[in-house]
Amino acid sequence: MTLTWLAMQFALCALLIARAGYVLSRSADALAEAHGWGRGWVGLALLATVTSLPELASGISAVALVDAPNLAVGNALGACIVNLLFLVVVDAMQGRQPLYPAASATHLLSAGFGVVMLGFVTLSLLSGARAPAVLHVGIYSPMLLALYLLALKSVHAHERQSLQSAKNATPSAAAGQTHREWRRFLLAALVVLAAGSWLPEAADGLASALGLSRSFVGTILMAVVTTLPEMAVTLGALRLGALDMAIGNLLGSNLFNILILAVGDAFYIRGPLLTDAAAVHAGTAVTALVMTGLVIIGLVMRPQGHVLRVLSWISIALVAIYVLNATLVYLAGV
Repeated sequence: MTLTWLAMQFALCALLIARAGYVLSRSADALAEAHGWGRGWVGLALLATVTSLPELASGISAVALVDAPNLAVGNALGACIVNLLFLVVVDAMQGRQPLYPAASATHLLSAGFGVVMLGFVTLSLLSGARAPAVLHVGIYSPMLLALYLLALKSVHAHERQSLQSAKNATPSAAAGQTHREWRRFLLAALVVLAAGSWLPEAADGLASALGLSRSFVGTILMAVVTTLPEMAVTLGALRLGALDMAIGNLLGSNLFNILILAVGDAFYIRGPLLTDAAAVHAGTAVTALVMTGLVIIGLVMRPQGHVLRVLSWISIALVAIYVLNATLVYLAGV
């Protein structure tokens, strides 16, 4: 298969995912208005889950069809750091209004759960073959599932308390219009799922044709493409003036991306997925931990100033850490 044809497949997947992600953002906002849902909760739970479908499809396809555990792990963890990196774009688009002082403190909860889940992943990657397992599934998988469900429940309870003080208007959209929006939403979700399932084969072919490692392709190239829905939804939310919906989508997607490792583990029948993953992914997991920690610092300190009137110092640090991780993964060559 020629390099040009592989590149065309990769580009087509990117276009499909980006377009479907834009439709998702518009439909989700319309559904939020119709049903009286809070935008923050829609971003964290509904949009974050659906926009992470490419990572889910890519992860399952990478282990079940391509037999590439490094591609699956690199994609999931790489998507986490790409999502955190995209907060830099959100910061830049805020203009004179700093990002972190304007964000809700609720995001501290989802970021905190992200740190705990990433910690379990890092420990499992560092433990290697010594990590405990049940049959072919690592013990970390049920822990990640339990933490994810607890995170959703905790954030929902916190959001509900906040929404009670600001009662939403009674939904006024016609039933037919609401049904049309649900159809558009589900159709876009199916497009995202189909393109995400196609992506690992094209990415794996590109890795071979370009002489790049699967870890690098999964962590850098595939991660960027599969996070296009998150980017499209985030930009759409910013155009609507829904900053918390944008941040909630990115941080919520990270929680789901970590859960994808547990799902991929169930499909990887040769043994625990993280046991067969390259050690370089531990560095990516630590990078995601550090970047999430910086976001938490920003949400607590709420820095007002901008470096060169463009970005906060938190954003500058996020870019530097991402570049460092990409360089290390490339040099590792696994």
